[in-house]
Amino acid sequence: MHKMFKITSLLIGFSLALAACAPVEPEIVTVVETKEVTVTQEVQVPVEFQMESARLAAIKSNGKIRCGVNSGVPGFGFLDASGEFTGFDTDFCRALAVAIFNDVSAVEFRPLTAAERFTALQTNEIDVLIRNTTWTFSRDVELGTDFGPTTFYDGQGMMVRTDSGFTSLSDMGGATVCVLSGTTTELNLADAFSARGLEYEPLVFDNSDETAAAYDEGRCDGLTSDKSQLAGLRTTMTNPDEHVILPETMSKEPLGPVWAHGDQQWGDIVSWVVNGIIIAEEKGITSANVAEIAAGTPEDPEVARLLGLEGSFGELLGLAPDFMVNVISAVGNYGEIYDRHLGPEGTDIPREGSFNALWKDGGLLYPPPWR
Repeated sequence: MHKMFKITSLLIGFSLALAACAPVEPEIVTVVETKEVTVTQEVQVPVEFQMESARLAAIKSNGKIRCGVNSGVPGFGFLDASGEFTGFDTDFCRALAVAIFNDVSAVEFRPLTAAERFTALQTNEIDVLIRNTTWTFSRDVELGTDFGPTTFYDGQGMMVRTDSGFTSLSDMGGATVCVLSGTTTELNLADAFSARGLEYEPLVFDNSDETAAAYDEGRCDGLTSDKSQLAGLRTTMTNPDEHVILPETMSKEPLGPVWAHGDQQWGDIVSWVVNGIIIAEEKGITSANVAEIAAGTPEDPEVARLLGLEGSFGELLGLAPDFMVNVISAVGNYGEIYDRHLGPEGTDIPREGSFNALWKDGGLLYPPPWR
């Protein structure tokens, strides 16, 4: 019996060994074929562009463009001895008048204080504001306005008397400062002195003339504004050589045209007139040679497009095909406008090496292509 048990055990062990050595049956894998499915979402794209600017229609009906400007900042917006508005900003107003009417005089200048300017846009008193106005988040988003290309890159500064002993803002603790109300200037001044841990006394006025006059009369120790404005206001002082602009720049002040939000095509007109004026300088097109270039066959395709010799760019804006020829003939390119008002014969704000140089000269003036 014991022998039989041993034999049985050996047979069972041998069977198990054979089972362990036997090949394993392969696992069955099921392959599922998938089919690529393309989902198409219909997107409505207009196939025909239509000019629908209510603002442009109103301007044409009025026979002029209403442009909000400054009247007290030499170089930018100033009423001269003959009663004519002159300045860098006012020439961009004239450029728009030429683009629409081919008439440099088809513009009504509306002098506005800093406090009045945005209300004038919101109440439809003006068509565009070109009044050394800084582009900021809150103005762009909260006030119902749109900003065009920057025409002048500025920064806030401080003017003091040369005999004041002030060589920097850090020296001005306890000083009285003349400042314009309703501007970013007022806010930047507070930030600059707070950051330096300094106290100061603001003397606030409603317009540039009053602010500059108070400083000239000695009612305050310093006058703060954009450095470009300070350069112009310095020329109006009783003794200009007795004043100096301190080296610090307190802020970024990108200045340019502004219009009421809601008319995309009017905004396109303002923007592309400015861009075209900058491109003209980039391409060497001036008031003196634009007619000759337009009468020929420009080798540069962008020049041909800019001057209305190729494409339908004027038509897309609701303007004449050669509107930029007229603009450049009447007011010049960006460099000509700058030199006329801000160059050595004007308020003498150096351009070379500044942000206001063309991009190819190291500046920030970089217009999008006319294409």
